[in-house]
Amino acid sequence: MAAGFKLAILAVACALLLATPACHCRPSELRVGYYEDTCPEAESLVRSAVTDAVTGNDDGIGIGAGLIRLLFHDCFVQGCDASVLLDPTTSNPAPEKLGAPNAHSLRGFEAIDTAKAALELACPGVVSCADVLAFAARDASYILSVGNYNEPIEFAMPGGRLDGRRSMAEDTLHGSLPSASANVTELVDAFQTKGLGVEDLVVLSGAHSARCSFFSDAGGGVGIDPAFARSVRRRCSTPEQAPAPSPAAAAAGENDEERMMSLDAVTPGALDGQYYRNVVRRRVVLGSDAALMASPETARIVRASVGRNGRWEKKFGEAMVRMAAIGVKTKLGAAGRRGRGEVRTNCRVVN
Repeated sequence: MAAGFKLAILAVACALLLATPACHCRPSELRVGYYEDTCPEAESLVRSAVTDAVTGNDDGIGIGAGLIRLLFHDCFVQGCDASVLLDPTTSNPAPEKLGAPNAHSLRGFEAIDTAKAALELACPGVVSCADVLAFAARDASYILSVGNYNEPIEFAMPGGRLDGRRSMAEDTLHGSLPSASANVTELVDAFQTKGLGVEDLVVLSGAHSARCSFFSDAGGGVGIDPAFARSVRRRCSTPEQAPAPSPAAAAAGENDEERMMSLDAVTPGALDGQYYRNVVRRRVVLGSDAALMASPETARIVRASVGRNGRWEKKFGEAMVRMAAIGVKTKLGAAGRRGRGEVRTNCRVVN
């Protein structure tokens, strides 16, 4: 009888395993406190650099939102391996940051540079750029959520990623990164391809911020309040100008002088649940945001995220950790073989 019971348990476990969608991550090889012994100051040094960049800069809110977006754009292309940070070189003139979804729109590179420089002084060659980016996105999430009506977003981010050596603009195309006009089916497919679920899609969408170039032609598309779209289009022509980047940053395809503005007119610059109230009221501009109300499943999750009860903040932290485990390169790959990663000395170039 005991043997039969064990067989039944095994059958249930196998069924659950087979029912689980394939995941493009190795979460068991990442762990919280990864640098406790090798570089105890690692996470505090990253937090200090991010705090200075977000709170001590006139455009700090944009930098904070940019760091969260930077992690998303890194992880969805070749996994979370800091490949999006690599600059063009003679041998590789078109890295990921010059891909169509990224060129002149990604932000936060300087904060990563500052954090990495501090880490190389404290513990040279130990902390990967991929982990710096993951920690930075976590810290930006907390800073942008503090002081709002909602609960602050606090979560532990595991470490242990290695940096990749491949970075190609062509890899950002062909649906790797869902477009701002994607419908709900395309969005769900893009996330499921990476081993993420429908709830992850809706929860992570709460971090959206956008440049005017994404919606300068807004005129009230499907599911969008036409009056609100017209209002945003007017405001988008005369927003605050973001500081111009250095010539080197501009050449590398980083944020240029194009102007930015918050999509959330109610709590601009805050990472909170107001986004979901805007989605329900159709006061959004991106088609991908409006699309979240197009299916019963995503609409249900949107409505469940509206309340100020800390639910969305908790879910957001959990989804960020799952996203930051996509396709990671770690010290030991399959069958104990060395993975295809490294710890860069400079996040902008391979060793």
